[in-house]
Amino acid sequence: MCQLLGMNCNTPTDVTFSFTGFAQRGGRTDHHSDGWGIAFFEGRGLRHFVDHQPAFESPVAELIRRYPIKSRNVIAHIRKATQGEVALENCHPFVRELWGRYWVFAHNGNLEHFQPRLHASFLPVGATDSERAFCWLMQEFAKSHAGVPSVAELTLTLRELVPRIARHGPFNFMLSNGEALWTHCSTRLFCVERKHPFAHAQLADEDLSIDFATMTSPQDRVAVVVTAPLTTNVPWTALQPGELRVFVDGAALG
Repeated sequence: MCQLLGMNCNTPTDVTFSFTGFAQRGGRTDHHSDGWGIAFFEGRGLRHFVDHQPAFESPVAELIRRYPIKSRNVIAHIRKATQGEVALENCHPFVRELWGRYWVFAHNGNLEHFQPRLHASFLPVGATDSERAFCWLMQEFAKSHAGVPSVAELTLTLRELVPRIARHGPFNFMLSNGEALWTHCSTRLFCVERKHPFAHAQLADEDLSIDFATMTSPQDRVAVVVTAPLTTNVPWTALQPGELRVFVDGAALG
């Protein structure tokens, strides 16, 4: 299956360290070589990069590793194809507009026999179960709310909708509108919340380490969520199967 990476912060932060290790799983330290993508929110704007080449050797991924784009919400994905051929239109994360703002979604899993009825406002471009699930979520959001709901309201809506998709198979996903990061665990997700005092970190997939204390302020707070822990010397917390967790300003909401 695919792998997911999400970051949520209280101040714009670059994801180059985490992405450097994560990208190695796209064909070098793991077999997820069927494309990749990443999306960065910047205010109401969005930088969105996808490539059907393996992440560890993609020139676009190399650009991301060297270009410290700062964002408060980031979603990245490396793909192991289950439904849909290896093609650009099937690369996550997917992007849609709703209520005048961007929404970004990435999924890890395999949804069997998931063929929801979709109307013209939200239709998939590619052939993945993931994009169909995203379109259906957007469609149901639009039905449930006349305008942008609060984070708490949208979380309640997701708690009602997610089981209707998850019954078709593993539905690990990340979703963001630039305000919050929603994550759902069906099988495997881990998170870490970095805050003062910041520690030294060593990547698991690359011979690279960093001392976050030299690059942060005491007010900074960063949450990272990933399919498998990225660092070896920091304890990661496993999300429970069926758990929907939302992060705002670098911390999980209770």
